[in-house]
Amino acid sequence: MKSFSLSSLLMSSMRGAGVLAALAASSVPAQAADPVKVGIALDISGPFSAGGAETRDGINLAIKLLGGKLGGQAAEFLQADTAGSPDQAKQVADRFIQRDKIDFFTGPVPSNLALAVGPALFAAKVPYITSNPGPSQYAGEQCNAYFFGSTYQNDTWDEAAGKYASDKGFKSAVLIAPNYPAGRDHLNGFKRTFKGSVSAEIYGKVGQLDYAAELAQVRALKPEAVFFFLPGGMGINFIKQFVASGLSKDVTLVTSPASADEDTIAAVGEPMLGLFSTSQWSHDLPNAANVKFVAEFRKAYNRYPTFYAAQAYDAIMAIDGAVKDVGGKVQDKPAVLKALKAANFASVRGPFKYGNNNYPIQDYYLRVIGKNSEGKITNKTLSTPLKAYRDAYFAKCSMK
Repeated sequence: MKSFSLSSLLMSSMRGAGVLAALAASSVPAQAADPVKVGIALDISGPFSAGGAETRDGINLAIKLLGGKLGGQAAEFLQADTAGSPDQAKQVADRFIQRDKIDFFTGPVPSNLALAVGPALFAAKVPYITSNPGPSQYAGEQCNAYFFGSTYQNDTWDEAAGKYASDKGFKSAVLIAPNYPAGRDHLNGFKRTFKGSVSAEIYGKVGQLDYAAELAQVRALKPEAVFFFLPGGMGINFIKQFVASGLSKDVTLVTSPASADEDTIAAVGEPMLGLFSTSQWSHDLPNAANVKFVAEFRKAYNRYPTFYAAQAYDAIMAIDGAVKDVGGKVQDKPAVLKALKAANFASVRGPFKYGNNNYPIQDYYLRVIGKNSEGKITNKTLSTPLKAYRDAYFAKCSMK
């Protein structure tokens, strides 16, 4: 009778247990990786609702074209309305951070909301890729490695507009904006490059719709140009009232895309003809990514996109590129920040790069509103007043 030692019996038992464990493990499906979560703060109601709706549509188009994934990974896109309120925006951001454990954040439209949500996002080490606002604070002394001003710095549209107005030979201008952070940034930008005299700087209320008093000032001052930053309904009403007053016969209007894009054109119509604006993007830019974006947007929504939609689309594509670069390992924050900074995605603006303060170095275009070959009122790009341009605040940022 064959004998077995205790050690051989134990070894045999262990080998049998190992086989059973392996078989058991092979019968259990592998745990799916957690989806990449993006918190999206939108302004679907409130004074910035027009831009909020365009932002939503641009984001949703990007999500559709990416098959609902980011960098090939499963993803969740959590959307919430801020109603244009800083307090509500902070509540939305806190919920995204604490309850939903988001990996990335984008939105909302106005700069005061961006300033309101930033501190909590930065403390939680959640990368914030803006879909629109570029406040001067985050470009300069309050710059942060977790904020990517992927669109523009507020002043830069207007620095391009000021250069155009100077090149055109305008000697005097009246400046008009709502009294909030972006309004002050935009007028500061125009003043930085305008070589003529500023006859008056007029600040109204956010959401203001009656500009009779402001137009009376313009009439009395008789400037050669009026530069205004009045997004959404503010700009729609201002342009209508300005043209109806007869001032457009003697005074040239210059603005940013916030009051000269396709949504404003649709609301105002013929009075928009001849309006000049400066922007880092336009729907007629011929690069391949933009041609695809505009075609897909028109197919999905039966209209031309605005800069809000284009920027929001870019924000999602920027996140997609970063997730792809880190192989889905979004918990590796240093790697994610490095990937976002590399900007490895096809932007609708064409090539751009980030400066030390995480704001883009890019071209700014001059556009005029006219009728195209189809008789449609729309923007046409004329020239590039500023090339490979960076904002005025980068030297104040401590990041290298």
